[in-house]
Amino acid sequence: MNIRLAATALLALGVGAAHAQQTGKPEDTEVWEPVPKVVTPGKTVGDAPNDAIVLFDGKNLDQWTSTDDHSVAAPWPVSGGMFTVKKGTGNIETKRSFTNYQLHLEWRVPANISGTGQARGNSGLFLASLGKGDLGYELQMLDSYNNKTYVNGMAGSIYKQLIPLANPTRKPGEWQVYDIVWTAPTFAAGGAMATPARVTVLLNGVLVQNNVTLKGPTQYIGPPSYQAHGAAPIKLQAHGDKSEPLSFRNIWIRELSADK
Repeated sequence: MNIRLAATALLALGVGAAHAQQTGKPEDTEVWEPVPKVVTPGKTVGDAPNDAIVLFDGKNLDQWTSTDDHSVAAPWPVSGGMFTVKKGTGNIETKRSFTNYQLHLEWRVPANISGTGQARGNSGLFLASLGKGDLGYELQMLDSYNNKTYVNGMAGSIYKQLIPLANPTRKPGEWQVYDIVWTAPTFAAGGAMATPARVTVLLNGVLVQNNVTLKGPTQYIGPPSYQAHGAAPIKLQAHGDKSEPLSFRNIWIRELSADK
């Protein structure tokens, strides 16, 4: 028997053995329920699907409030289908609180940006706000196009914790797009952390955080640690330094169940 015939015979034996190991009927391994709900996607990529909560539709900030005082409306100006950080007014956050979710958000650094490093279009997307100021879990927003800074503080980083897998940022003046899947931490009855927070982040369609585990809320100084909390708002940061203010548009969220 030549080599080709021998190989053919061995392949046939392998296929026959594989089929011999299969028992039962094909329908024995078919799952029919529960049937996934029907979701109508947006007309184009980035548009909100029909089950999303629209957090900003280009018209007003009715879904947002001042972080420092929830009785005060979000004071950032809306114009031209976007809103822009207003210096000196503090952070804003959603009126609603969330646990697990899928979030879409678009942001832009001004084209005429000046400064270097962290003083160049700096803001933060807090995936869960834990109170006034900069408390919470921060996904960094910064001009990272040819702008050198510490890599766990560049765009796409979980601030001071996790370096992004890539740097797909566009030039200042162009819109950047975050698509995020957030899994909130859970806590035992006594307050101890039961399961840590996890997040997947795409920046401009490129994976920059791949289901990573957070060590706790982000810290400017010192190591992070968990403290028990429940559902939380989503917060946007007014950085408060000489950094040029960012603008935002097209923000929507899909709530996910605890087992997703």
